[in-house]
Amino acid sequence: MNEKIRELREDKGLKQWQLAEYLNVDQSTYSDYETGELNVPVTVLVKLSSFYNTSTDYILDLTDNSEPYERKKRG
Repeated sequence: MNEKIRELREDKGLKQWQLAEYLNVDQSTYSDYETGELNVPVTVLVKLSSFYNTSTDYILDLTDNSEPYERKKRG
């Protein structure tokens, strides 16, 4: 998964600090997610899938299909 989140970020031309700011974590924490030093919390995983408009399964490298699933309507 750590390689996938790095690839997604680089494909968008983003810096680590930009994702860290979006996720409301320190840049060093985000860096640790990408290197595998820290496990990505489920809440962060969901935010990343929403940000990149993809599925959590894609980020977790469980599928090669990057298309997002239909999201549940809340409310």
